[in-house]
Amino acid sequence: PDYGQLHAECRPSALRKIVPFSSVPSWLREKPISSFDWSEKSRAGQTILRAELKRLFRFLKDKGVTAVITGEQGEKSLTRFGLEEYVADCVIFLDHNVDQQIATRRLRIVKYRGTAHGTNEYPFLIDEEGFSVMPISSLGLDHAAPTERVSTGIPRMDTMLGGKGYFRGSSILATGTAGTGKSSMAAHFVDAACRRGERCLFFAFEESRNQIMRNMRSIGLDLEQWVKKGVLEFRNSRPTLYGLEMHLVTMHKAIEMFNPSIVVVDPISNLVAAANEMEVKSMLSRLIDFLKMKEVTAFCTDLTSVGGSLERTDVGISSLMDTWILLQIIEGNGERNRGLSILKSRGMEHSNQIREYCLTDNGADLVDVYVGAGRVMTGAARAVQEAKDKFEILERNQEIERKQRDIERKEAVIEAQITALRSGFEAEKDEVERAITRASQHQEIIIEESQAMARTRKADALLSGSATKTGKRGTK
Repeated sequence: PDYGQLHAECRPSALRKIVPFSSVPSWLREKPISSFDWSEKSRAGQTILRAELKRLFRFLKDKGVTAVITGEQGEKSLTRFGLEEYVADCVIFLDHNVDQQIATRRLRIVKYRGTAHGTNEYPFLIDEEGFSVMPISSLGLDHAAPTERVSTGIPRMDTMLGGKGYFRGSSILATGTAGTGKSSMAAHFVDAACRRGERCLFFAFEESRNQIMRNMRSIGLDLEQWVKKGVLEFRNSRPTLYGLEMHLVTMHKAIEMFNPSIVVVDPISNLVAAANEMEVKSMLSRLIDFLKMKEVTAFCTDLTSVGGSLERTDVGISSLMDTWILLQIIEGNGERNRGLSILKSRGMEHSNQIREYCLTDNGADLVDVYVGAGRVMTGAARAVQEAKDKFEILERNQEIERKQRDIERKEAVIEAQITALRSGFEAEKDEVERAITRASQHQEIIIEESQAMARTRKADALLSGSATKTGKRGTK
């Protein structure tokens, strides 16, 4: 049936079109009814009223009429007379609960003969488009799992996530205490998506649109240009403006109308002001499931309590998230610096290192922290230690260069000495060789002179030979 017809008056003129007017009980002909609360003012006794109500239900069923009948709740029973719920085939109980000055309508199907039905209590909303019910039991786990990656907007952050960024259609959670840069990280993600030509929807529960755009200019992000181009839309409201279900329905409608690729919710922890943690978790579960079915990438921020556990969210939805980024304050040496680490990122390789998260005039950047002497250094302490390390490295390099020069000088001296010795050796060698040559020449001259003398004396060969030998021995 049309939800707009749930509450309609039952007049005799309308019944004539369905059944003969003569068949309608006399008490029903007298006045139109919209619910059974009129019977309280009736002159008839309770016994007669109960009998007539039972007869009316039987009459409508016998005629094949589908009847939607409203009634008020009794003080100690589901209905005022305690009979209607037993006669009807389907009983729907509507409740209007006010908690902390915030009203929420809830619906529960008490019974529905002949069919399976949910028995939980579901929040519902009545607005200009009718009756909206979004039961928790409608959550499904059959959504797609895209493998496409989208940039985080921070190059070093992409590197920490395997060099490619988040999975499209995934859910990302950034947690941290106040001032850790959660909104700035979300703004970088939005800016990168808008540069790719994708549409982004930003739900903010703390700041106005103009305030967000002004604040992001201080870190070099101009979000106003994307608003003017129509690729970025802000939806700003206080969490206490209305109940969670109204927030959820308005977010659903905004997503359906704008059809974004990226949705940012900043921060989800503020929704606790509109309901308890269980209701907030239920609402966010349905929102995340809705976004996953549409393959919309969701980026949520969560403000954690100072002094509490860093690896715990106030609304308890970390298990629903695909990527969980932890932002924290690192104190030391009289200053506070931001640190970033990735607690988990399903389906991808990611860094397990802590990085210093710096917000500058040119945007966010991640810097390697200094790990040494059993502690982690950031900020000025890191800069001082890095300068000290550079000086020590410079001194070591200079010492190495000095020793290398000493070795080179010694090598040069040795080479010079070797050269001098080689030169002296060569000179002595030449002198010896010349002496040997002179001695050989002198001996040859003596032999020639002896032979010439023998020829002059005409000595016989034997004597000449003997003389020659004698002469040689004498010479020697």
